[in-house]
Amino acid sequence: MYRIGELARRTGTSADLLRAWERRYGLLRPQRTNGGFRLYGEEDAARVERMRNGLSQGLAAAEAAEAAIAPVERSEELLPALLRFDGQRAHDLLDDLFARLSFEGVLRESIQPVLREIGERWSRGEVTIAQEHFASNLLRGRLLALMPRWDQGIGPRALLACAPGDLHDLPLVTFGLALRARGWRIVFLGADTPLEVVRSTAALEQPELVVLASSSLREPAPVAELAAIAAISPLALAGRWPDVAVPALRLEGDPVELAASLDGFAGRS
Repeated sequence: MYRIGELARRTGTSADLLRAWERRYGLLRPQRTNGGFRLYGEEDAARVERMRNGLSQGLAAAEAAEAAIAPVERSEELLPALLRFDGQRAHDLLDDLFARLSFEGVLRESIQPVLREIGERWSRGEVTIAQEHFASNLLRGRLLALMPRWDQGIGPRALLACAPGDLHDLPLVTFGLALRARGWRIVFLGADTPLEVVRSTAALEQPELVVLASSSLREPAPVAELAAIAAISPLALAGRWPDVAVPALRLEGDPVELAASLDGFAGRS
């Protein structure tokens, strides 16, 4: 989160114009600090970019603002649709989002915030297991359908797997799709993968990167098994892992940003 001056710098738009767009069209949706200062985030920057694109295409300011805000409104409708088990409405909203935004934009502005909100509500007991499973399975199926041939192309190859016992592979699916959008080829082993299977697959495929994901802290860490994998290919540990004496990247945070941070990784390794 950052102040409006930084938003202006990042978007190449004057602070005065940003304030005008916020006031007239509701384009920006800042959060306020305890001291009353407005703070803006990546979603605001994305709306500004869409606003500028609309203006450059000849739209009037009000029309460009409406086009920029529409994906936000669709995203806000997606969570209620999922929680009331309305699969048709959820798919219709996703259709509209994918028509308006880039793939990375849909991930960042809609799917990831929805997943975070569902997770937080589930931890507070406000969402049932049935609702969480329905939402996760619908979004997972939709995302997997986008990339039926993950391993085609000539880019670097990444082998992705969830650690043994970890059944939550949706964040790894999201990360894999973000990598695929940046030219990587993906070998996806999915949830609850034995480490011996990861090692043998890495030995066979010789990927430029192996990513092991875990959604819960694993104690004690399987150091010998991880070291055996790292001896074959560069290893990255995503999510929650204890400190281990194994050479490995640590990946935690926004999957789209993490994928972008690996640009050029294969050439450096």
